[in-house]
Amino acid sequence: MAFRQAPLCGLAPHCLWLLGVILLMDVSARPANHSSARERAGTKDEPEILPPDHLNGVKLEMDGHLNKDFHQEVFLGKDMDGFEEDAEPRRSRRKLMVIFSKVDVNTDRKISAKEMQHWIMEKTAEHFQEAIEESKVHFHAVDPDGDGHVSWDEYKVKFLVSKGHNEREIAEKIKNGEELKVDEETQEVLENLKDRWYQADNPPSDLLLTEDEFLSFLHPEHSRGMLKFMVKEIVRDLDQDGDKQLSLPEFISLPVGTVENQQGQDIDDSWVRDRKKEFEELIDANHDGIVTMAELEDYMDPMNEYNALNEAKQMIAIADENQNHHLEPEEVLKYSEFFTGSKLMDYARNVHEEF
Repeated sequence: MAFRQAPLCGLAPHCLWLLGVILLMDVSARPANHSSARERAGTKDEPEILPPDHLNGVKLEMDGHLNKDFHQEVFLGKDMDGFEEDAEPRRSRRKLMVIFSKVDVNTDRKISAKEMQHWIMEKTAEHFQEAIEESKVHFHAVDPDGDGHVSWDEYKVKFLVSKGHNEREIAEKIKNGEELKVDEETQEVLENLKDRWYQADNPPSDLLLTEDEFLSFLHPEHSRGMLKFMVKEIVRDLDQDGDKQLSLPEFISLPVGTVENQQGQDIDDSWVRDRKKEFEELIDANHDGIVTMAELEDYMDPMNEYNALNEAKQMIAIADENQNHHLEPEEVLKYSEFFTGSKLMDYARNVHEEF
């Protein structure tokens, strides 16, 4: 037996080398800002006090990219982690059918656009509550004296500590008005954060944020004023001619970064198609080929009931194979990847058993 195992040992380094190449190809194939919810979850528990780049239940990321997990977020709510790719398929199918039954309020085994709209609003409210709870934890972390207010200087100290600086030294320098020695990138982030801090500070401005204001600082979707600020920032980053509105070519411009192989180019082509469809069908409300800040703000408002109804109709249309404008159990299971991020096989054979 020993002489048969030897070649396998000799192949091990080659296998590891090949695996490394495949992993590198996969990384290079993903354009900038195309991370999924499951990839982002890997960094969720880090002691990060920066406003998140990703906001659950909001159509655009903070950098203006489409939230590709949006439909799963508003369909699953807090159950986002319940459909992992390695989960047992039978259990996942059953769980999906339980969700179907909850959405199907009138129990006719069909989901209407109105039922889906109400469900989307309910799941969005769940994400809102999660954001409130997380913000409370972060607020107490940056409010060392517990006075219910956080000053810009208190936040700046905690931010720089999270970047590896010594808390006592930084606090002393800020107290004495001494110059802080930070790299150019960190300084730029600080300046952007301070602008955002000013926006979250309700009049009269005192640079002290209450717990509610701090929530708006971290999660602009919780405040109309901060949502306007977020829209302004996105338009500023995408607007190429300086007219403070977005044309279709501006909105579908490829993300910063190069694509190194054909697989990556295919992903980028898909990314452009998705943005074109979103621009023309959902964001440009009056279909004049231009998206104003007001249109973008309405589109991004997660508690906009009209948008929720449009999303409900769009989600139904994706899986509505019999064209009856409703979702049926077989259709939800067949298009499970769209609704849950996981493909559940043998949908037709198992639908009656799972229901």
